[in-house]
Amino acid sequence: MSADPSAIDGLGTILGVWAHPDDEAYLMAGTAMRAMDRGVRVTCVTATAGEAGETADEERWPQARLAEIRRQEMADSLAVLGIDDHEWLHLPDGALASIDPQHGVDLVTAAIDRVRPDTILTFGPDGMTGHPDHVTVGEWATRAVAESGVDISMLAATKIQAWYDEFPAVTAEVFPDGGPCAAPGELVAEIEIGGEYLDRKVRALGAQASQTAGLVDLMGAANYRTWNAVEYWVDITPA
Repeated sequence: MSADPSAIDGLGTILGVWAHPDDEAYLMAGTAMRAMDRGVRVTCVTATAGEAGETADEERWPQARLAEIRRQEMADSLAVLGIDDHEWLHLPDGALASIDPQHGVDLVTAAIDRVRPDTILTFGPDGMTGHPDHVTVGEWATRAVAESGVDISMLAATKIQAWYDEFPAVTAEVFPDGGPCAAPGELVAEIEIGGEYLDRKVRALGAQASQTAGLVDLMGAANYRTWNAVEYWVDITPA
C-alpha cells in the first residue's frame, strides 16, 4: 500500500467521531491542524467523558472525579489545537457496546445533520486497539453514513508495522495484544507532523495529563514526541 500526504487537501469539512477524550488528540490532531490551516472546518464528537479510564496518579486525578477532570482536560486540549466545535454525547464509558445500536446511530446522525461533513474521521472495525467502545463508535458512524444517503467519505485511523516496531516495549505496554490492529482498507494518507504542528499536538496531549503523563514518563519526552509524529488513515467509506 502507498499513502498520499496530499490526500488531506480533499477532505472538506471534517467531523471526528470518537469514544473518549484523547482519542482525537492522538489520532487526528495533526490532520485537523493541517486541514484548518487550509481553511477547512473541523468539528469533533466524543461519546463519553472517559470516566472509566485509568489515571497516572490517583491522588492528583482521583477516579471519583475523573469525568469532570477529563472534560476540562479535553477543553484545554482542543483549545491548543484550535478546534472550537465539540459535542459530548454523554454516554457511559466502557459500556457503549451495551447501548441500543440504533440510539448510537441516531446520535451520530444528528451530528452529521448539524455539521454536514464531507469527511468523517473515526475508528475502523478494529477499533485501533480493539477497545469495545472504539469498535462500537466506529460501527455507529459507519451505519449513520450508510443510512444517510449523503456522499460522505469515511477514514479510519490506523498504524503500520514500522510505527510500533520502533518502540516495541512501549507498544506492548499500550497494546497488550501485541500491537495496534490494522484497519482494513486502502492506506490513503500518511500525515507527517513536525515542527509547530507536532509541538501543538504534544501540548494538546499534555493537556490531557491524567491519561498521558504515565506514558510520557515511561517513554521519555523525546520518544513520545517521535511516537506521535505520523497519523495514518485508511478508507472505510461504505460502498
